[in-house]
Amino acid sequence: MPATAVEQPSLPTFLTVGEVARRSGVAVSTLHFYEAKGLIAAARSGGNQRRFSRDVLRRVAIIRVAQGFGVSLAEIAELLKPIPPGKRPSAAEIRTMVGGWRAMLQARIDGLTLLRDRLDGCIGCGCLSQTECPLRNPMDQLGTEGSGPVLLQRRNRP
Repeated sequence: MPATAVEQPSLPTFLTVGEVARRSGVAVSTLHFYEAKGLIAAARSGGNQRRFSRDVLRRVAIIRVAQGFGVSLAEIAELLKPIPPGKRPSAAEIRTMVGGWRAMLQARIDGLTLLRDRLDGCIGCGCLSQTECPLRNPMDQLGTEGSGPVLLQRRNRP
């Protein structure tokens, strides 16, 4: 018997905000927030309802994964900049974006590793040494050098 082509049901070109929320696992209000921040874009129907292209699902997934690893929305927006919302990315655009992500993530990993290794000396033993601990600041001497944990920030620069 000859093989017959199976007709695939056509997918709608655009998704409603509710469909995007259901498919992505993100609240409608979060999608509105992402849109307001320029992370995603929607067209408008004749009744002024949001209509998202299907590529928004991939974009929202990227945003969620990045946020899960502690990447700020500002950093996400910067790294997504080469790929405008509503546009399907080319292979070259994906490579550019991934290169930016890799560099940013490696810098974070290096910083966290350094922080872990340096804190292990004083916090690891429980002594919180007043001479070696990077969190020490007797008599608030470091207040003139800036805000926050000045010694820790200084020591964590590679």
